[in-house]
Amino acid sequence: MPKYLVIVESPAKAKTIKKFLGKNYEVIASNGHVRDLPKSTLGIDIENDFEPKYITIRGKGEVLAALRKEVKKADKVYLATDPDREGEAISWHLYHALKLENKKCARITFNEITKNAVKASIKQARDIDMNLVDAQQARRVLDRIVGYQISPILWAKIKRGLSAGRVQSVALRIICDREDEINAFIPKEYWTLNANLKVDGSKKPLAAKFSGNKDGKIEISSRQQLDQILKDLEGATYTIKDVKKGERSKKQPLPFTTSTMQQDASAKLNFATQKTMRIAQQLYEGVEIKGRGSIGLITYLRTDSVRISEEADKNAKNHIANTYGSEYVNTSITANDGNRRIQDAHEAIRPTDMSLTPVKIKEQLTRDQFRLYQLIWNRFLASRMNPAKYETTSVKIEANGYRFGASASKKVFDGFLAVYDLDKEKTENNTLLKSIDKDSKLDFVDYDEAQHFTQPPAHYTEAMLVRTLEELGIGRPSTYAPTIATIIARRYVIKEKKNLYVTELGEAVNQMMKQSFPAIVDISFTVNLEMLLDIVEDGDIDWKIVLENFYPDFHEAVVEAEEHLEKVEIRDEISDVICDQCGRNMVIKYGPYGKFLACPGFPDCKNTKPHLEKIGVACPECGKEVVLKKTKKGRKYYGCENNPECEFMSWQKPYIEPCPECGKYMVEKGKKLACSDPNCGYVCNKSKKSED
Repeated sequence: MPKYLVIVESPAKAKTIKKFLGKNYEVIASNGHVRDLPKSTLGIDIENDFEPKYITIRGKGEVLAALRKEVKKADKVYLATDPDREGEAISWHLYHALKLENKKCARITFNEITKNAVKASIKQARDIDMNLVDAQQARRVLDRIVGYQISPILWAKIKRGLSAGRVQSVALRIICDREDEINAFIPKEYWTLNANLKVDGSKKPLAAKFSGNKDGKIEISSRQQLDQILKDLEGATYTIKDVKKGERSKKQPLPFTTSTMQQDASAKLNFATQKTMRIAQQLYEGVEIKGRGSIGLITYLRTDSVRISEEADKNAKNHIANTYGSEYVNTSITANDGNRRIQDAHEAIRPTDMSLTPVKIKEQLTRDQFRLYQLIWNRFLASRMNPAKYETTSVKIEANGYRFGASASKKVFDGFLAVYDLDKEKTENNTLLKSIDKDSKLDFVDYDEAQHFTQPPAHYTEAMLVRTLEELGIGRPSTYAPTIATIIARRYVIKEKKNLYVTELGEAVNQMMKQSFPAIVDISFTVNLEMLLDIVEDGDIDWKIVLENFYPDFHEAVVEAEEHLEKVEIRDEISDVICDQCGRNMVIKYGPYGKFLACPGFPDCKNTKPHLEKIGVACPECGKEVVLKKTKKGRKYYGCENNPECEFMSWQKPYIEPCPECGKYMVEKGKKLACSDPNCGYVCNKSKKSED
């Protein structure tokens, strides 16, 4: 019998596939890439048409030796790495590292690790797709050039150990820009007014919201404006002008892509993006199921496609009909819904076998595997189900020329919400509106009035950043998690209660990148590069032309930065704090968590203390100095040096002068100063105040 060798990336994947094939098939894992650019040098011959110099990855010699032995025994070799650019490149590197030029060799791909999919892939074996390989090479070489030529500048100008990346630098800029928006945000006052009205003598009043007058909507922006409206409404008669009853539907979600899976796992399961991808990889490669052996439970996890195979679509709809009833099946949704350009993988993320319900295999999964599998399962089912339907009632009310409104909705068919509630929305089911009509009598009870202030933009979370990167077209499904992990690991950004905050180090790196490499951190430029990589994948442009167009301007910026960029001084400043062990003046040093005080007598004296940087502002609560501090994770804030006796703190930098309106302390918000008390609302330009 002929002998066949199948090469995959991971041992788990090899174990799962092995049981689907006959005894004449051997399945071995390469453990990812076997060749890459060298770590110690750039590894790209710029002068020779950007030719990359690939070498065997350290530690992969034994793996390749074992693979070569199996190659000699085999009559044919199948390269079965993942169905995306990266997987295609791994197959190409294996082809050359194992010298398969004179061997019968074919490339096979499958979107799910199931018996049918694996066997079908062997029947549809093909050659390596060099367009996919070249798109990956272009990305790898671009990222290597950017990283290896900018990182040394960061070391020289800021601090050793830093790094810059083509996608990570843009992600950092996006977070920094949001921080600037938040810091410069000035809250605006507004008021809400509800009229509580009894309908035909009912016991419970109806809350009608103020909306405006006959000319349109009115925003109540001050107490004075509210008082005038209340004065105009004195003795008013409330009458119903219109009652509308109708229906609305809430559309079912699309099945998961990599991005939406990461976002939902963050929101619903509190998973970091890396954790989501790690667990999804386990579910894809195979999990031991009692009586079935190792089974791949989900389709390929790196995809931006929302398409579903016809077989999977049919199986899902059968399951829905049998479990929930035929009225829940959405017959208008077809297997190939979704018109976007599809990168990499061929399908959305879905379960591979509808008979393996989450409850049925719960005991064979870890807690986190079960939770993510259940989320993927529910989302896929929901995508094949009918929309939820609601009965709606809206009432328009008039009083002395002003208008109020009340609305309610009642869920009459849960549809996809039976398995997957997107927002856990609370519907306004006001029973008073059921029987109301134009002739209903309204009796005034009282008003509910409340003061509010507009809120600044929210800090980015990992999920929000992933959604933003995807919407802008920056990076690809495989890059989101490692990009976020890198900027956190480099301490450019810290994560607190899901929110991402820029550190002082992150600010310094971002400023240097914007000053010296504006194109690298320009969103439009980065998006255009991604589009060029797509064109390379389509075979419409040579990958080295992309590099030829990119490199000259980039190299010029590197030379300019090396020669003229000023160093961000992180010197050992001498402080006025005396070392309590040897009597020397302690110096200010930088560590992984920012500044700290250290004795200059090191190593003889190893005394260290927290660094409290005075900002020249008196504490508004006790009169002592306000100092710049950092949380344990590196986020900056301002607090009293007399802490814990004095508990004063502020996320914004306090200003030296008090508010001229109310006397409380002011804070700096970009180019403006604002009173710390939102009820005061005083704002002025910082430059004007400085002149005064």
